[in-house]
Amino acid sequence: MSTLADRTIATLRVDRDDLADRVRQFTAPDLDQTSGASEWDVAQVLGHLGSGAEIGLEGLRRALAGEGHARADFNQGVWDRWNSMTQRQKADGFLESSDLLLSTYESMDAQTRASVRFDLGFLPAPADLGVLTGMRLNEALLHAWDVRVAFDPAATIPGDLAAVLLEQFSGPISFFFNFLGKPASLNGREFTLRVNTSDPNKSLGLNFTNSVCILDAPESGDELLSIPTGALLRLISGRMSPEHTPAGVQLTSSRLTLDDLRAVFPGI
Repeated sequence: MSTLADRTIATLRVDRDDLADRVRQFTAPDLDQTSGASEWDVAQVLGHLGSGAEIGLEGLRRALAGEGHARADFNQGVWDRWNSMTQRQKADGFLESSDLLLSTYESMDAQTRASVRFDLGFLPAPADLGVLTGMRLNEALLHAWDVRVAFDPAATIPGDLAAVLLEQFSGPISFFFNFLGKPASLNGREFTLRVNTSDPNKSLGLNFTNSVCILDAPESGDELLSIPTGALLRLISGRMSPEHTPAGVQLTSSRLTLDDLRAVFPGI
């Protein structure tokens, strides 16, 4: 039976290979283009994905060897090296390191996938593969969109890929809302927003109190957000500005606007 970690690894492969096909065709001006992450150009986004894959691979190697997390300065050393690369080196490095990380995931048998644990250093207990791959999928899907939207303002996150990340947000990486959600911007307003997604169709609830979390969809209520699944993920990550809001997004509420939601999810 397929696990969420299995489905996440498969989704990572689809997303990575689609982006890699584009990257191989990029010219120097393409790599200099401003990305959807406005402070980074396309090459910087690819460098971030590539360095993240290298760090992830080291964490996976250490977990399989039972060695615990890497020394405190390891990540900074990787980032410094990638930051010093040329634009083309960042793109080519992304192609190599992202494939190596995924190939390593894919080579793990079912027993290893179920038993391996990762000391991430910031969680109260070692994480399983579902958490680790979910964290990588969040980074990969959103930064792939950052690259695509640099050349297509109407770029989307494909619904079948987005559905897996939404499942991750509802489970293994639900703690991400501690970083993504800023409900203080609502000035004390508390409620549960019903969300009906399309592509694929799903109903859920977003609960806003002193924190934000995903719940089962409320049966009734005045607040309703209808939105494609990929756009919902972009909203949560601070990537649904008015110019990148699909026409099909509709919010019905007497207490809330899309700008309110954008303020709750400013991005990090």
